[in-house]
Amino acid sequence: MLPRHTGAAVWIAGVGCSILPDLDVIAFPFGVSYGDLLGHRGLTHSLLFATLLSLAATPAFRSDRWRGHRLRIALFLLIVTVSHGLLDACTNGGLGVAFFAPFSAERFFFPARPIAVSPIGTAFFTARGWHVMQSEFAWVWLPALAVAAAATVVRMRQRSR
Repeated sequence: MLPRHTGAAVWIAGVGCSILPDLDVIAFPFGVSYGDLLGHRGLTHSLLFATLLSLAATPAFRSDRWRGHRLRIALFLLIVTVSHGLLDACTNGGLGVAFFAPFSAERFFFPARPIAVSPIGTAFFTARGWHVMQSEFAWVWLPALAVAAAATVVRMRQRSR
């Protein structure tokens, strides 16, 4: 999908875009409640936000090196941003994800919700946080590593031909 030698900048932007939806937790001290449009898993977890974020971040890749790859970069950033909400919709707690905010306040979960919901704030550094890390390792990181390993094997086989 991306150029073979993508470079750290694209990967760093991808990590940033995948984390950015959780910036909504900074609204809590300002009196925004969890279920509000600007609350946790609200607007910043929506498909609209993911689209706008990817479009806003892509112009950073304006050098000639990225010419011809900007659409792929935008798509990559969109996918990693959307993945945050998709994974949150697989957790076993919270109020769901407002995928269609601001057009709809309805929140969604997937039928299968195997990922332990993460506590917000310093509660993460407790036994419950450790349980969440184990759950995420089993349901997110191991499958992601398996996909990455399979893609690497496929790429190596294609190069050797």
